[in-house]
Order: sequence, then C-alpha cells, then structure tokens
Amino acid sequence: MKIISFLAITLFMLSCASVKETSKISQTVNVSCGKCNFKMTGEECDLAVEIDGKYYYTVGSGIDEHGDSHGADGFCNSVRKADVVGEIKHGVFYIESLQLLPQ
Repeated sequence: MKIISFLAITLFMLSCASVKETSKISQTVNVSCGKCNFKMTGEECDLAVEIDGKYYYTVGSGIDEHGDSHGADGFCNSVRKADVVGEIKHGVFYIESLQLLPQ
C-alpha cells in the first residue's frame, strides 16, 4: 500500500511540474551568455535567460542576433533586461519573442 501511495504522489508531482514547465511565460527577464555570465555548463557561448532564479538556454533566438556577443555591450560581457514570451520545455526556453530593453 505504501508503494502505491508513493507512486501516486510521485506521478501527481511530476504532472504538476510538467504543467508549470510548459506554461506560457511573458515577463521581463535577465538575458545573457549562459556560459560567460550565468556560469552554465557548455562548450560555446549561447543565449540564456534567467526566469524565477533559474537559468535556461534558449531556442528561437541566437546570441549574435542582437549584436556582436563579444562586443563591449554584447551578451558575453553584459547581462541585459528583455521582455520575452515563450515556453519552457525540457529545461530549454523556447522564445516566441524577445525585445531588449534600453540599457
């Protein structure tokens, strides 16, 4: 009986987590190079966002689509604010839109 209860609770928690993870997100976030500024694992410089204190690499917008990432104000040298819309799926943030805010 304990095993069945444990499995039921585990399945419930997983289903709740997956609902949250695939919910539409529309908010202002920190955006930068995940490797250089957010200390994420990876071999290359890639665009990442910080949402609710967690970091996610992105799909749908590349790090050099917003200027030279290695320039003085590029994502490898600064953390910027941006309004984003998208979804978190499998630990990755899928961007529908990203609008950088003025520095």
